[in-house]
Amino acid sequence: MARAGRARGSQVPEDADRTGRAALIPIGATAGVAIRAGAHADQLVLATLLVLGRLVGAQHAAPLQEPIVIRAATVIDGRGGVQHNVDIVVVAGRIARITPRGPVPAGARVIDLGNRTVLPGLIDAHTHPVWYFNRQNRLHTATDGDTPAQSTLAAAANAYATLMAGFTTIQSVGSRSDADLRDWIATQGLPGPRILTSLDPLTERSGGPDSLRVLVRERKAQGADVIKLFASASIREGGQQTMSDSQLVAACGEAKALGLRTIVHAHSAAAVRAASLAGCTQVEHGIFVTQDVLTLMAERGTYFDPQCALVFRNYLDNRARYEGIGNYTDSGFAAMERALPLAAQDIRMALVTHGLKVVYGTDAVAGADGHNAEDLVCRVQKAGEAPMHAIQAATSLNAEALGLAQRIGAIAPGLDADIIAVESDPSRDITALRRVSFVMKSGQVLRNDGAVP
Repeated sequence: MARAGRARGSQVPEDADRTGRAALIPIGATAGVAIRAGAHADQLVLATLLVLGRLVGAQHAAPLQEPIVIRAATVIDGRGGVQHNVDIVVVAGRIARITPRGPVPAGARVIDLGNRTVLPGLIDAHTHPVWYFNRQNRLHTATDGDTPAQSTLAAAANAYATLMAGFTTIQSVGSRSDADLRDWIATQGLPGPRILTSLDPLTERSGGPDSLRVLVRERKAQGADVIKLFASASIREGGQQTMSDSQLVAACGEAKALGLRTIVHAHSAAAVRAASLAGCTQVEHGIFVTQDVLTLMAERGTYFDPQCALVFRNYLDNRARYEGIGNYTDSGFAAMERALPLAAQDIRMALVTHGLKVVYGTDAVAGADGHNAEDLVCRVQKAGEAPMHAIQAATSLNAEALGLAQRIGAIAPGLDADIIAVESDPSRDITALRRVSFVMKSGQVLRNDGAVP
């Protein structure tokens, strides 16, 4: 979805995932070290943000050797199960066991979540955390005058907003700038979700089959967690297939040989079909998909990641901030208006396609960070998905699709302690996911609105 296209004379490249936005400043350059005299004010702000992030984490973090007992009235485990009145014992950042409420282990820290409903940390399989609105209240581009430090601050703020919304893991597709954000969150205490990134995506302009194989190998060497391919034009440009079948076969085949997943932007039925036949792992969007193609995807084990409304509504609600950049034109916005009812229709079709794995990704771009649960609400209210099924899509099924089922996506012994809580039961009222009040990631409490000071 997030592909902007090049307007004549525009400074925005055709692929909006590579908009030439000012590169993020290497995050490690300013955090945890002294800032030299005369440093740019933005660097000082960035350093302050990182230090504060560490302090916030330190306020809630328990030593890794100290057990944590989370007392929960209701637990939705992410795999379809529900438990009541249990203790979740967390040791060294992982879930050690889940037991009926009982005596607390000696030396354990107790977090009583009262009547809140506890779930696994949510996962968004399609995001763009480095997209943001600049000081002119417009979509940031490489020529708007923002500094690398300002871009870094914006990305860090987006990551934090997403984490506070209960999303403890996201997949960003994609920008090379994601790598620093991913690594600093993972290793240096910057508060944010676990990030998987494709780095820069590949398109029909990236070269023939042999060139694409080389580029896939380069992405792996650069640290990509997944390969992103654009097999079709943007919805704003009609969504027709752009990558050839042979290009898709080459790229997805090489990635598979290297142990990498592939996710493919594809709107037209032809593009979706080609991606599935090429053995690509996951298809995004599919606005013009047909039932026969959905059936093919199910037969071939291709994950499907359709968006319900958030990305379209966000673009339309923020039209003045996007309009005139790349393919954000009158006709482009009209195309997105037309896509809204088609999106819900596609999801309804997909959900009743036997064996099709429908995962959860929002395509969150500038303006949408922190609202990542909105497509869960849409899928239930507009597409008729059962709330528990939607929750599983955003937890255990997404973890499976990301190759992380042995680490995250459920509340179960042995998995990372990515745990959130909401004020009421989302299996009865999916809008409860808008009201996250507790966030734990890898055993560290980062939000607890009900905590006693």
